[in-house]
Amino acid sequence: MYEDGLPPLRDVISHYDLNAKKSLGQNFLTDLNLTGKIARSANGLGGSSLKDSIIYEVGPGPGALTRALLMNGAHRVVAVEMDPRCIEALAQVQAAYPGKLDVHFGDALKVDEQELIGDTKGRPVKIIANLPYNVGTALLVKWLTLKDWLPWYSSLTLMFQKEVGQRIIAEPRTKAYGRLSVLGQYRAEAKIMFDVPARAFIPPPKVTSCIVALTPCAERADTPKQDILEKVVYAAFNQRRKMLRTSLKALGQDPLPYLEAADVKETCRAEELTIDDFCRLAKVYKK
Repeated sequence: MYEDGLPPLRDVISHYDLNAKKSLGQNFLTDLNLTGKIARSANGLGGSSLKDSIIYEVGPGPGALTRALLMNGAHRVVAVEMDPRCIEALAQVQAAYPGKLDVHFGDALKVDEQELIGDTKGRPVKIIANLPYNVGTALLVKWLTLKDWLPWYSSLTLMFQKEVGQRIIAEPRTKAYGRLSVLGQYRAEAKIMFDVPARAFIPPPKVTSCIVALTPCAERADTPKQDILEKVVYAAFNQRRKMLRTSLKALGQDPLPYLEAADVKETCRAEELTIDDFCRLAKVYKK
């Protein structure tokens, strides 16, 4: 038994026959020391502590991160899980922490998180999750493209494949720099906190993972609308090896006038532009 009075994660996985399903992108964490480190890394992000926050967790599985969050003092955890076997296993955690854990069966890509969480009574919400590999990027995009900004959450602490984490924080003129880099850094301050080795999971994936922390940034008054920026960035990176004078033709008009108006060289390629460059282009394009 651990200090929370619950059995080791490997025993939970065995008892409930939780063989990981590739179709659900499952790789289960089993080390509560590691998940405790993840929980503590989120403490203070966005200006709020775990004990003052409501945590939204996606894909809790057998509950390794869930238990760590509660052991480290989270005020309340709201979890969404689409594997019925895991929901049964999480009932043990609910019993150990009465009133602290709400588990919902559903698809995190489709749920209305605010409706699910309900009345926060003024408490901040943190999203902390070991995201399933097959939907991690899609969930991040969902949370970064909300119509109303600043968003309903104060911070994101998420596990991704390391390759995805590197794309989120990538700088211009690097191979990893792309649409996800622009979107992530336009909306938030992003950094990789630490790596998570494959051996920490059952079954071990073929890649190293990492924990990425994102803190939402307020929009400046002169920034373009998110949908316009996305359209320009998509066109530019969809043919990233071509010069902008060619790739931006996908927007349906001659790009040369607005490249000139935005003070961006027509011979540049998408990976050479900074986020400020893309913002200027999007504003001119909208006009």
